[in-house]
Amino acid sequence: MANNHHKKETKERVNVVYSTNPDFRYEHDGEQETETLAPGKQQLRVALDARQRNGKVVTLVQGFVGPGEALKELARVLKSRCGVGGSVKEGSILIQGDFREKVLSILRDSGYRAK
Repeated sequence: MANNHHKKETKERVNVVYSTNPDFRYEHDGEQETETLAPGKQQLRVALDARQRNGKVVTLVQGFVGPGEALKELARVLKSRCGVGGSVKEGSILIQGDFREKVLSILRDSGYRAK
């Protein structure tokens, strides 16, 4: 297992193959941490979705720009305020049930631009 980790690490190195300098730090190809846009600059879309959910509907919030942790925090707030479960998948927040009006109200009260 440790050998696979080393191979992956060396494949992600950028520009330099090897250095004898003990203080040298390799640059790595990795995901850049996206900056969270201010709530007033976010353009969120709230919709109802029932596809591939065995007829159960979910309120879907899409369009959030920011790191995954900020998205998870917003999902936590929405789930708590609606009193239901939900999840974060593929950059979208899923709230169990039809809570479109309530979610829109919560987002707007928090300063988000949502429709």
